[in-house]
Amino acid sequence: MKRRHLLQLLAGVPAAAALVACGKRKASAAALKPDARVLALGDSLTFGYGAPPDAAWPVKLGELTGWQVENAGINGDTSAGALERLPALLAAGSYDAILIGIGGNDMLRGVSPSATRDNLAALVSQARAHTPHVALLATPAPDAMRAAIGSLSDAPVYEEVAKSGQALLVANVYSSVLSDASLRSDRIHANARGYEKVAQLLADQLKAAGWR
Repeated sequence: MKRRHLLQLLAGVPAAAALVACGKRKASAAALKPDARVLALGDSLTFGYGAPPDAAWPVKLGELTGWQVENAGINGDTSAGALERLPALLAAGSYDAILIGIGGNDMLRGVSPSATRDNLAALVSQARAHTPHVALLATPAPDAMRAAIGSLSDAPVYEEVAKSGQALLVANVYSSVLSDASLRSDRIHANARGYEKVAQLLADQLKAAGWR
């Protein structure tokens, strides 16, 4: 009897361990509160260039999630400019999450890839010191030919920085939207429908990551 009982207990160990593991995974994916304050730091793609102000993706993301999303996108900004702006933004408010989408203008202006990488890493580091919920939105490498055939792809630096800085990588959002001519207002910017698509894809990835 005792031996049979012991075997039954041992047989139940894997299932029990799996349940404990699942519980830990679920607990570790801390969701943001429904009215979370979120900072969207970026350039013209964050600002919403090419569409009305209320069509920018930070506005649409707020509508989808209920979060208070602050649009800190500036047309023409670079990774260096965002790095210069971030300390004041963090000092002025407390954010539950920070979304960083910058670097496209660096590539367009021929900024050294190593300088962009260092700036992105510093942005992620400062943001992570403020909140554990930090996401890096990958920007596609500018390529007129690939854009024309609808085949843009993310610049590799974003995956590298996200991995080393322990930030969430938001991949293939800008790339997929800007690869679709019907979602663009010009060669490098989305239109209102495009920014709405960006917000939906972003919301989907954040949900999959356990943010909501």
